[in-house]
Amino acid sequence: MRTPRMVSITAVLTSFLLLSAGCGGGATPQAWASAVCQALGPWRTEISTLTTRAQQQMSAETTPSAAQENLARLFQGARDASETARQGVERAGVPDVEDGESVAKGFLTSLEGVRAAYDNALTGVKALDTTKADAFYAGVEQVVATLDTEYDKTALDTSSLKSEELREAFDQVPECR
Repeated sequence: MRTPRMVSITAVLTSFLLLSAGCGGGATPQAWASAVCQALGPWRTEISTLTTRAQQQMSAETTPSAAQENLARLFQGARDASETARQGVERAGVPDVEDGESVAKGFLTSLEGVRAAYDNALTGVKALDTTKADAFYAGVEQVVATLDTEYDKTALDTSSLKSEELREAFDQVPECR
């Protein structure tokens, strides 16, 4: 049997839980920026490394089959690194700022677009015929041009963040420098 005192304690605890769940609920701007930069740092390094390797592949004298295999491995690595970064940003949650949900979604959408661009490049390079070198390398150039276009469409510009708190956090936390 419930006593009036038990009902009142339950009501107070329930009210507290509901109120605390409704307050902010997201990560502080500094914690969110730190988590995002921790996810993006290794990704940027990997993308830079893979881009350098891809450029070397484009200028190296090799057979079309070997180039295709190497480029496929590079695009797959970039796709996988983009997905890892996306998962890290997703784990960061939502920053506790105005329009925090929209900001977090913008980061995720950008990384999803980058991942898709690399996946499309992977599919494109695998589909190229390697029997004629000139046609193959012309195809690679087209795949890379498409990759560049798709990548640019999904680029995220953190300088356009409307939240002053997040801009400051991205400027201040060590992981973002």
